[in-house]
Amino acid sequence: MQQRPFQQVDVFTATAYLGNPVAVVQRGEGLSDAQMQQFARWTNLSETTFLLPPTDHKADYRLRIFTPYRELPFAGHPTLGSCHAWLAEGGQPKDAHGVVQQCAAGLIQIRRQADRLAFAAPPCLRSGPLDPELLQRILRALSLRPGDVVDHQWVDNGPGWSAIRLACAEEVLALRPDWALLQDIKLGVVGAHAPGGETQFEVRALIGEGAGYEDPVTGSLNASLAQWLIATGVAAEKYVAAQGACLQRAGRIFVERDGAGQVWVGGHAVTCVSGSVAI
Repeated sequence: MQQRPFQQVDVFTATAYLGNPVAVVQRGEGLSDAQMQQFARWTNLSETTFLLPPTDHKADYRLRIFTPYRELPFAGHPTLGSCHAWLAEGGQPKDAHGVVQQCAAGLIQIRRQADRLAFAAPPCLRSGPLDPELLQRILRALSLRPGDVVDHQWVDNGPGWSAIRLACAEEVLALRPDWALLQDIKLGVVGAHAPGGETQFEVRALIGEGAGYEDPVTGSLNASLAQWLIATGVAAEKYVAAQGACLQRAGRIFVERDGAGQVWVGGHAVTCVSGSVAI
């Protein structure tokens, strides 16, 4: 076994323990796929990441992202948390204007915004309305009627997200999922808050892996939701989403579409655990 630098970073919050934690293993060279997966299963967090030297000369580092069950090509809060940890360990970007992360989904641009980081939302791999059979499963799992769903869409940018939009944030927060019926579904649910508040949308991420669970704050989902909501005129080009209230978290996701049409998804990150781990 080798001692490797390790951090546990809370993402999408400026206050520790109110966001979504990610386990970050620095210097992941020499670890096999099986060892990475075993460690991710042991941490039992939604994601565990491993920082490696890049194989693309444009990148600053390479990232591998694991859930307790499988490897992901891309995920949002692990991207921000891992970048935060890499910078904290003395990582020096090749370009002073930002960081370039290499992962299975390709090269991800990350920019530094005062006390926040933001990643460039990758394009969706699948879009369009949900299949009728899948929508029916979702309705049953959430005890919804067809008229309760204002809109629905595939918003898959790698992890496999589907999404529904409800009339308001209160309806989103009131959902009580039947996890058995959500098996194998990765679902985002979004609804608008009343105008004038701190946040404009409430988001929940319901994941039917294993026994099923709710993710506290989800970067990849918010990235593809933003592309959908802004493109359809439901959201402004700059807004803040809330996520995690049902889990006693207070995640805040800062979304902005720039003049070139690129959507950026940002948030704060706080290191909560720092040390080394033997793998």
